[in-house]
Amino acid sequence: MNAAIQLNKTLLTRIGNTPLVRLHGYNGKSVRIHAKLEWYNPFGSLKDRAAYWMIRSAERSGKLRPNGTIIIEPTSGNTGIALAGISSLLGYRVQAIVPRKVSSETKTILRAEGAELLETEDDLCPRFGKGTDQSIALAQAIVKGHPDRYYMPNQYENEANFLAHYEGTGPEIWRATRGKLTHLFAGIGTGGTVTGAGLYLKERNPRIKICAVEAERNHHLQGLRNLEESSMPKVLERHAEIVDEWIRISDQQAFDAVKELARNHNLLVGPSSGAVLAAAKEAAERLTRGTFVMLFGDDGRKFMSLYTQLRVLETDEFRSLLRHADNLPPLAYQPDPLSA
Repeated sequence: MNAAIQLNKTLLTRIGNTPLVRLHGYNGKSVRIHAKLEWYNPFGSLKDRAAYWMIRSAERSGKLRPNGTIIIEPTSGNTGIALAGISSLLGYRVQAIVPRKVSSETKTILRAEGAELLETEDDLCPRFGKGTDQSIALAQAIVKGHPDRYYMPNQYENEANFLAHYEGTGPEIWRATRGKLTHLFAGIGTGGTVTGAGLYLKERNPRIKICAVEAERNHHLQGLRNLEESSMPKVLERHAEIVDEWIRISDQQAFDAVKELARNHNLLVGPSSGAVLAAAKEAAERLTRGTFVMLFGDDGRKFMSLYTQLRVLETDEFRSLLRHADNLPPLAYQPDPLSA
């Protein structure tokens, strides 16, 4: 094997084991809030976990063959980026089908990782819901027409998505908090994260509350979904009983939290991470004590056009935060004593 390719493949060993850090300033009622920073995965998001598990599962089952199969996947961004990055190391082609509203930065990154893009409009498949449901319908149609040429991991149905978090994310959180967490907060995209990590944690302590964060209708929170305007993914449907509380967050709440993290903590996060913080703060108002873990799915570098368009952050402020993030050494954030 070419030495450069072998060296690049070592990136795959860095998937998971992301840092858990304490966010100070939210403990007025003795509620401790921690964030698990998933952008420390090699391709920049929590979706690295599911993408890697889905590819390896397909290889083991014989559904995926190097130099013979094209991976096609409907995605709002992060899963496509992860699949493209991992596939470029393993020798697969990737076609990503994305809603047109996905940020221009996300599309640029997808192309840079080698993915071929197909974009969908909301009226492309009128029998299906908005956004990612359109992309799912198109991907399924392509696979049906060329079953020998394409493999669709289908993060929305693939149990490997759930298992990536049951086997990886959940145990990491349990170890880092020494089993002392009381609540887990994660956004709903496919449902694999909140249910996979949630089940692992509940098996160790049934009193842990699993909180799923949902977007409002007609939202701008890339990576999240609203279950009234789009269908419930099969992964989530199969394991929905694991969720104790569903918290719906508006665009305004999420973007206010993005600004708060930028200005108070020097953290540049994606919209879904802002929604997760907003949900955790809402829950903290009802409690006198607790230890919260939030999953921050990605950072904000893909969202400059969105943030400036919606006046979430000014261009200069965004660039300053980005320079700060780029200059941080690995694991520059101070872990909470719980994880020491």
